[in-house]
Amino acid sequence: MSGIESPGVDGGGGGRGGRGPAKLNPADKKQLKQHPVSLSRIAALFAPHKGTIAVVVLLITAASVVGLAQPFLVRAVIDDALPNGNVRLLAFLTAAMVGVAAVTSAIGVVQTWLATAMGQRVMHTLRVNLFTHLQSQSLGFFTRTRGGEVQSRLTHDISGMQSVVTTTATGVASNLTTAVATAVAMVALSPGLSLISLIVLPPAIWLSRRVAKIRREVTDERQRELAALHTQVEEGLSVSGVRLAKTLGTIPRDASRFTARSEKLVGLELRSQLAGRWRMATMQIVFAAIPAVIYLAAGFPATSGGMTIGTLVAFTALQGTIFRPVMGLLNIGVQWVTALAFFSRIFEYLDLVPAIKAPEHPVRLDPATVRGEVRFEGVRFAYDGGPDVLHGIDLTLSPGTATAVVGATGSGKSTLASLLPRLNDVSSGRVTIDGVDLREIAPEDLARIVGVVSQDTYLIHASVRENLLLAAPEATDEQLWQALAAARIADSIGALPQGLDTLVGARGHRFSGGEQQRLAIARTILRNPPVLVLDEATSALDNTTEAQVQAALERLSAGRTTLTIAHRLSTVENADQVVVLDAGEIVERGTPARLREAGGAFARLAARSASIPAAGTGILQ
Repeated sequence: MSGIESPGVDGGGGGRGGRGPAKLNPADKKQLKQHPVSLSRIAALFAPHKGTIAVVVLLITAASVVGLAQPFLVRAVIDDALPNGNVRLLAFLTAAMVGVAAVTSAIGVVQTWLATAMGQRVMHTLRVNLFTHLQSQSLGFFTRTRGGEVQSRLTHDISGMQSVVTTTATGVASNLTTAVATAVAMVALSPGLSLISLIVLPPAIWLSRRVAKIRREVTDERQRELAALHTQVEEGLSVSGVRLAKTLGTIPRDASRFTARSEKLVGLELRSQLAGRWRMATMQIVFAAIPAVIYLAAGFPATSGGMTIGTLVAFTALQGTIFRPVMGLLNIGVQWVTALAFFSRIFEYLDLVPAIKAPEHPVRLDPATVRGEVRFEGVRFAYDGGPDVLHGIDLTLSPGTATAVVGATGSGKSTLASLLPRLNDVSSGRVTIDGVDLREIAPEDLARIVGVVSQDTYLIHASVRENLLLAAPEATDEQLWQALAAARIADSIGALPQGLDTLVGARGHRFSGGEQQRLAIARTILRNPPVLVLDEATSALDNTTEAQVQAALERLSAGRTTLTIAHRLSTVENADQVVVLDAGEIVERGTPARLREAGGAFARLAARSASIPAAGTGILQ
């Protein structure tokens, strides 16, 4: 996020109480240079709302024109109604003044409603499209991209874009119509004083922009320090951050950094407030000087032109009104670049081509009738165009059998497992289920066919029940308890005061690592897939609990095709076949007993694990 400050409703005008001129953010220019934005693409977003846009423009123009009646009504009151004691005319003029205010206010409400509704609909479309598009990206995208960056574009950039676009668009129309209509009215009232105004206005605008620029620079620095402070708060006060600080003993150092940043903010806030005070003082001088010059000119016969008091008052009111829209129009360029930068950041993500694409004409598979025969045929895989991690893998998993894949760290075990649920796609070759290439199966069907329990469990910040229902939204409480019992965690959940309604906490921190793993296993059990991928699923469990969960998994895998990525020797003992990977190649395969007898790679791994203390669950490394 670039930290862009959106302009105000009046387009960033520097009028009374205005925000001053916008400042071009260098990050916006860089973003647009790297990822240019097509104006036709932006127009296409608003094309369905052409009628609304036309109505909004008409309302803005109408409000500007109607509002200009006020000075003329004031002139008539001062020059005609009051001097002549015409009560009837006075009543009519004052009623008209109230009526004009009411009409412009009503128009403003309708205009705001239409513009905001239109902007929100466009943002809704973009937000949904971006979210669904990002979900279609491969895991590689998320490992390369900071999570905060993704969230920033999805939330802050889209909301910021809506603010900039709607205020810029309405601001341009409003400021332009107001400035033109006001200038015409001023000339109609007094051509001479209008000429004087043209001389006074430029230096007044320059002075206001100069003072506002100073404050903006201080404000920008303050915002950067605030962002750094917020980042430290977010990182330091999260569960993981507090745990890291306590275990590394960085609490005094973190407190010192926080104190230094907070003290710096004190000075920046003082400078910002003083600069703001100078800006307000400057604006007060400007708004006192402009009517003073007008009154002075009206006092000289050479420049007054026989002007009446009512005309002078009306002209002064108009002259003060024109300052704000002119300042707003001067900021259009910066606002436009800001809006384009927001679009650029969003379109940059929307233009990402998913590495894993859903099939246009998927082959429909019913999980209830899938036999579960899995084949890896000539599979090769490389990350991001790098060297191959898997080399020509040919492997068959017969329906209802259990296959364990073992090997040293970096041999390609987890990469092989990631291909079955299509978390990654093969570089060449293919993976099939019942003879159907995974790339021809709809993602939602594949998710019902292949269940995954990985070493990295993830639980959402919700109740146990809600976490389980992710797998089977229609499941009953009885089914939830059955799944928990199968994963050997039903007793633990049942002993909690809130049971299934217990909040698991951020990323499941309410529970131990082993409990998190068993909840994830229960979730997959509940989904009842015909094919299971267990990527070191029991790695976080102690020996006793691992044995219990392994026994449950073995019972549940009966009739299912199971691919187990194993580090522990105990995990592979009952496998129908063991596959040994080395540097991305299959070097051995067979039953555990036959591979031991062969005295090859598996036998060496088993012997090495047996030499480790507490060898019953030795590590196959």
